[in-house]
Amino acid sequence: MGKEKKNENVDNGSYNYKMFNFFNRKFKINEVEPPADVKKAFAGFTDGASHMTAEQLKWFLVVHQGEVDSTLEDAERIIEQVVNRRHHVTRFARHSLNLDDFFHFLFFDDLNGPIKTQVHHDMTAPLSHYFIYTGHNSYLTGNQLSSDCSEVPIIKALQRGVRVIELDLWPSSTKDEILVLHGRTLTTPVSLIKCLMSIKEYAFASSPYPVIITLEDHLTPELQARVAEMVTQTFGTMLYYPESDRLSGNGMGFSEEEASPKEMKVNISESEVDDKSDSDHDDEDFNECNRKSGQTGVSAYKCLITIHAGKPKGALKDALEVAADKVRRLSLSEQELERAAGSYGSDVVRFTQKNILRIYPKGTRFTSSNYNPTIGWMHGAQMIAFNMQGYGKSLWLMHGMFRANGGCGYVRKPDFLMREGPSDEFFDPRTTLPLQKKLKVKIYMGDGWRLDFSHTHFDTYSPPDFYTKVYIVGVPADEAKRKTKIIRDDWCPVWDEEFTFPLTVPDLALLRIEVREYDMSEKDDFGGQTCLPVAEIMTGIRSVPLHDKKGKKLPNVRLLMKFEFV
Repeated sequence: MGKEKKNENVDNGSYNYKMFNFFNRKFKINEVEPPADVKKAFAGFTDGASHMTAEQLKWFLVVHQGEVDSTLEDAERIIEQVVNRRHHVTRFARHSLNLDDFFHFLFFDDLNGPIKTQVHHDMTAPLSHYFIYTGHNSYLTGNQLSSDCSEVPIIKALQRGVRVIELDLWPSSTKDEILVLHGRTLTTPVSLIKCLMSIKEYAFASSPYPVIITLEDHLTPELQARVAEMVTQTFGTMLYYPESDRLSGNGMGFSEEEASPKEMKVNISESEVDDKSDSDHDDEDFNECNRKSGQTGVSAYKCLITIHAGKPKGALKDALEVAADKVRRLSLSEQELERAAGSYGSDVVRFTQKNILRIYPKGTRFTSSNYNPTIGWMHGAQMIAFNMQGYGKSLWLMHGMFRANGGCGYVRKPDFLMREGPSDEFFDPRTTLPLQKKLKVKIYMGDGWRLDFSHTHFDTYSPPDFYTKVYIVGVPADEAKRKTKIIRDDWCPVWDEEFTFPLTVPDLALLRIEVREYDMSEKDDFGGQTCLPVAEIMTGIRSVPLHDKKGKKLPNVRLLMKFEFV
């Protein structure tokens, strides 16, 4: 269904594979046909006619696809785009879709994707009410020990919609320059000013909502003063200053009006330094600031900090105490979160209703791997800091969560994470709750691999043998896994299988989809993946684009699927 390209191994309707350099095997190219459900929908909304008008397409969108706000103008725009792509010569004479056009429309993911593409959450609540797309050591190009530091991964993260960028600040060997690097490792540094300029240029490339720069500071007071000067000169009026130091109940140290992620601003946050830090300040030092007096030097640096850091001192349960007149940001390692969730889960949820909780990877993740983010989300943690330059299933979940709300980097937390019960009870993901709804997922077919991969990429001697795995990731009661049958020797597999997933907490569920290519003698090959927030899934027949292992969208590979909530 993608843009056709010539394949030198296709001849007279067959795929040619050379066996041991002696003879060719020919595999017939199966014609891709609309599934029975597509034919039925077309016939039903056209009253059996051969073409679908704009008015009929509008009603298909409203009734069958659940897009109740669709207009006649929307339908006319879709017809125009489909006709332009498929009928270059006769496009000016066409104002309707035949069955094949309709089928292609359903397979165009930019016209018929699986989730909403606009920001649609309430964006006026305090920041503590949102999950925020958060990076860890955002400047690293690879592993944590010896990779290069660069502004490039910062730019890539911002282009993806990441809203929290972390920079570790260290003095140069001559103590007169500020470098960004992973301290006490072999990582090669990048200059702070290069990172700041890149953030300024790309901060709002994909989202208009605030960027938070987290600084882990290992600097002398003199270099802190230089940071303040560089930051203020670089960002100018883009820089956000809270009006006072008093931490108010909205969780961010500024008024309820200012706390929401409403405008294009850059916020400066401090990150916790390790026990070997060369820094000579502690968290309390940052409260000594008079913003109305035009501070300079170290005071000006302290005045930059919008979000103050904190690590647990003493018992973990004590660190989760909620003070009536004080709001904090607390950072926990992934292991500390697991211990807290296991022993004090309700305390964690209570803490995150008012305060900011940041989770970061354990120090032994030298390869820039990541951890399971769902534990933090289920307990209301706003900032799940991830190594965005890595890849793997955990990162796919992170990508999936932040495809929600138009990909803007802020996802409103479900209401039940912000509520307190009549007997002081809070949400507990370990408790099995009543069934809320069921998600029916039907996988019709897939296409596009023949355009994005060489004919021998999956199998040297024959076309691929694809199957699809479907997962629900969320609270323990909702976790599930299903798998289609294997379709052998076909670049355009047709599965036509349906699965039903009962959901007790759909607002925290992710639908993870992965296509594999069966290999009898070796590990099955990877054929693409995606992850979708269940709460954002649009019903009806949808085109679902797949991505590579690093989360980059494949140009042509898509699945045709149907979603229904019952």
